[in-house]
Amino acid sequence: MTKYFEEIAIGETIELGTHTFKANDIIRFAEKYDPQPFHLSEEGAAKTHFGRLCASGWHTASVFMKLLVATNKRLIEAAQSEGRVPARVGPSPGFEKLKWIKPVFAGDTLTYQRVVTGKTESRSRPEWGIVHSDMIARNQNDEPVFSFKANVFVERRRD
Repeated sequence: MTKYFEEIAIGETIELGTHTFKANDIIRFAEKYDPQPFHLSEEGAAKTHFGRLCASGWHTASVFMKLLVATNKRLIEAAQSEGRVPARVGPSPGFEKLKWIKPVFAGDTLTYQRVVTGKTESRSRPEWGIVHSDMIARNQNDEPVFSFKANVFVERRRD
């Protein structure tokens, strides 16, 4: 995010990028962080309700974060190269309604995006506002598979 709070429009959408979940990456992530049978092998997954290897929800969330950070870095660098001073983004006061809507299977490609849904002026920190967004990932069939509602502090213009 490089825009100041006042410049951000409700409905604004930012494409964060895509990621294909490969079997070996799903297994490697699961071995370290979520060792459930449907994340560890095709054979183990075949015996579960999923029926085949699928990514951990935490894996899909981690990819979201990686793409968000990369997008923000790219936007900040572009603003600086144009001679603009990008707005600071503060901490997130939290998120809500995290949903893993559909399984993400080995070979699926997700497209991640952020859609601004609202803005709140901060009463306790008048130099900041809070931007509310829907974070969404869709698979290659354009089906939502992952979502949550995010809140983040964004710097207000000082002039």
